[in-house]
Amino acid sequence: MKRYTIRTIPGRSEFIEILKELDDEYLVRFTRDNNGSIKTTEERITRHLFNICVQTGYLNPVEASVA
Repeated sequence: MKRYTIRTIPGRSEFIEILKELDDEYLVRFTRDNNGSIKTTEERITRHLFNICVQTGYLNPVEASVA
């Protein structure tokens, strides 16, 4: 599962994880942490929109941790 951080305001932490790759879209999980209040939703996003978000820096890949 690939994980990306979402550019957001200070004090908030937001991530997007790709759960499944479909024909021309992704099934993703958004996780939002606003000072300890966590909200998770699953949605679909087109590949085109996802790629634009990565290219503009709105989404940044999270490096895999080394065990």
